[in-house]
Amino acid sequence: MNLAERMILRKEVCEVIESDEVVEDYPNDPRGHSCLLIGRTRDGRIIHVVCVPKEDYLAVVTVYSPSLLEWEPDFKTRRR
Repeated sequence: MNLAERMILRKEVCEVIESDEVVEDYPNDPRGHSCLLIGRTRDGRIIHVVCVPKEDYLAVVTVYSPSLLEWEPDFKTRRR
């Protein structure tokens, strides 16, 4: 968490949420129906946001920069 290039700013999370592109849907998640969003920030950075839409708010579960070790180059398809 101390590496500046790995930090994800709140404004970047908002940019991803505003893009509203769902990569994966998790209807049976124990936290409640959740989904994985992908977005590109204004600086061109790809970020994933896992969130749980609630009636009055959007709960953000986790935010991360996806790795090519786990994702295909489109960052939308998991590697098998």
